[in-house]
Amino acid sequence: MSPPTNKKETQAFLGAIGFSRMHIPEYSQIVSPPYLVTCKKNNFHWGPEQQQAFAQIKQEIAHVVALGPVRTGPEVKNVLYSAAGNNGLSWSLWQRVPGETWGQPLGFWSCSYRGFKANYTPTEKEIMAAYEGVQATSEVIGTETQLLWHPDYQCWGGYLKERFSLPIMPPMSHGANGLPSSLSAPILET
Repeated sequence: MSPPTNKKETQAFLGAIGFSRMHIPEYSQIVSPPYLVTCKKNNFHWGPEQQQAFAQIKQEIAHVVALGPVRTGPEVKNVLYSAAGNNGLSWSLWQRVPGETWGQPLGFWSCSYRGFKANYTPTEKEIMAAYEGVQATSEVIGTETQLLWHPDYQCWGGYLKERFSLPIMPPMSHGANGLPSSLSAPILET
């Protein structure tokens, strides 16, 4: 597949791969450079950033993460992982039932900062990531299901656990693909 040569081709490419957005961790941050060349105010210029993003998108599509089926019941553990980086927010929903060693992803979401939200403090960005994560995951698992929150921001764990007795997962470092760097999938506590 060759890179797009104009705005229309870029829009068509982004539209075609948009179907896989829930399967690709940090999708919005990856497609940001090609998206910028489609804006009316910008002239079309396919530079090194767009080419790098194009190559990464093709790589991600080739290794798309299979999403597990949504399961319900009191024994099901649903874990929301949220993070706020320099370029945007990302969150993922994982699920595990008894008898499984590894959790299964139910979806990956992300969004870039727009307007004044780019100027939020790191704490405000983390709160926004958690809020957006809960909103998105409630559409998948419903609002009556228990959800364990695993924030990426290190200071949240102790602060929230002390004050609210929330079920917070211990911090994990994540690799480039959104999965914990030491595992292919997170191990959920039983």
